[in-house]
Amino acid sequence: MTTGKNGITYADAGVDIDAGNALVDRIKPAAKRTNRSGVMSGLGGFGALFDLKAAGYQDPILVGATDGVGTKLRIAIDTGVVDGVGIDLVAMCVNDLICQGAEPLFFLDYFATGKLDTDTAARIIEGIAEGCVQSGCALIGGETAEMPGMYPDGDFDLAGFSVGAMERGVHLPAGVQDGDVLLGLASNGVHSNGYSLVRKLVEISGLDWDAASPFSDGSLGEALLTPTRLYVKPALQAIRAGGVHALAHITGGGLTENLPRVLPEGLGAEIDLNAWDLPPVFRWMADTGGIVEAELLKTFNCGIGMIVACDADRADDQAMLLADAGETVARIGTVTGTAGMAYSGTLL
Repeated sequence: MTTGKNGITYADAGVDIDAGNALVDRIKPAAKRTNRSGVMSGLGGFGALFDLKAAGYQDPILVGATDGVGTKLRIAIDTGVVDGVGIDLVAMCVNDLICQGAEPLFFLDYFATGKLDTDTAARIIEGIAEGCVQSGCALIGGETAEMPGMYPDGDFDLAGFSVGAMERGVHLPAGVQDGDVLLGLASNGVHSNGYSLVRKLVEISGLDWDAASPFSDGSLGEALLTPTRLYVKPALQAIRAGGVHALAHITGGGLTENLPRVLPEGLGAEIDLNAWDLPPVFRWMADTGGIVEAELLKTFNCGIGMIVACDADRADDQAMLLADAGETVARIGTVTGTAGMAYSGTLL
């Protein structure tokens, strides 16, 4: 190595390698909390290893999912309340995996920013670790990208990637039939979809993020940043108990678009909108923007974050199992022999 006068460094260009190393050291305990059977190596290497046999699988099929948090991040950035968006990131991936009947095994994250703030990044990744703990999957790797000139000061973006597994021949949906009962599992709020409209509605309302929430305790920003509910462990219990034919994660597109994704051609669903109460956040948004019921149903989860389609003879047992696992369960309708979504009752 030659020596001479000091020249420009990577730090001079806006990338602080030492800050990145400090972040890795800080988040190692959080990642360690997520350790589970099958993990062979975690943070620090060029890749992470996972042993499916050690995780208990004999003839596994792998299932992958990737997602982000969307423009909900804008609220987190503007308020500085970033601790829950990591849970959102995990939930958007693993809640999709279980709809295939897969158990989430491991998770990797991608965090990108213009200038790395170690504390902010650590809080976000600690939230990711918490989401992994709640869903039983291991945080085994990720990427922190400091890219000056790509993001304005203070801005960041998140993406997540999860891999799950199931034994061959047990994938969902399977066996969905006319007469199956639809059980709705309550959401925690808006979850992580529709936030471009949410932000527009807040603009119309004239409220600031730190204003008192019109529909709950705390500030408006805090209320709208409530993390997405994780359905993994209760849903896996229901699947393993038998009689579950399909699960539908109610994300962008609401009930109107997501439930049909798990119904065979020629079948539809009838939903009783009086079977559950519309959470106050959705009623406030509908009132603020004059949103009609049909638009609400195809944009937001409207209080139902996951739907379980199960054999009619097992519906009561499944509802009890899910309730015992901590879910708020409503019998919201049935699968029908007529294609399309039909609604009775009213939300508003």
